[in-house]
Amino acid sequence: MGYDTERFVGYVNEGLLCSICRDVLEDPLQAPCEHAFCTACIHGWLVHHSNCPEDRQMIDVSLLRPLYRYMRNDLNRLQLHCKNREYGCEMVCSLESIDRHERECEYSQIACSNAGCTVQIERRNLDGHLAVCEYRSRECPNGCGYTILSAEDTQHNCVAELRTELELLRSEMICRVEEAKHEMESRLDSQRRHMVQKESILQNEIEELKSQMSRMMSDVRSLMAAERQHRQELEQAELEKREL
Repeated sequence: MGYDTERFVGYVNEGLLCSICRDVLEDPLQAPCEHAFCTACIHGWLVHHSNCPEDRQMIDVSLLRPLYRYMRNDLNRLQLHCKNREYGCEMVCSLESIDRHERECEYSQIACSNAGCTVQIERRNLDGHLAVCEYRSRECPNGCGYTILSAEDTQHNCVAELRTELELLRSEMICRVEEAKHEMESRLDSQRRHMVQKESILQNEIEELKSQMSRMMSDVRSLMAAERQHRQELEQAELEKREL
């Protein structure tokens, strides 16, 4: 459905009226035949029909397009009264900004936020209503901390409420202790696995170092043997030299 023409100030061009509801276009779409409709109106129409309600030309949802820019500009410039005019709002603004105004309008009728309260009240008077609403929440005057939500709650048993609160606190504390215990055990297991992994890595490194040491010792022995052989050969050569 579109915007009621009675809300608008001055003349509204016929081309800016929905061809179905005959109100001013709301969230408009245009058919290939250039007839314009409110989105909700044309979608509802096409559920049961497959043609334009004006000239009966065949149309489909996929053929609908946004309104021409110049028509959108003309539409957005229209001036209209706030929908809360009957409650006292005198605001007149452009169609382009009316939704933003009405979302924040002090004369809007809104529901009381207290559970169980069915009162509809103007936004500007909400704070005053909440202060005296019979469904407002407040603490027990006896000091037990219980939140009173309705008239029946004023007869509650403070001792029972305190016991319930104590049990809840005890249960919460037990849960937190168990959570802390599980977290510590998890951390210890993680550290233990890390240490085992580190130990394994160090053990492998030690074995590798031992293997390298063994190869070095073998190389040293080979070098010493080669040196002895070389010394013997020099001594033999020296002996043969003297004989000659």
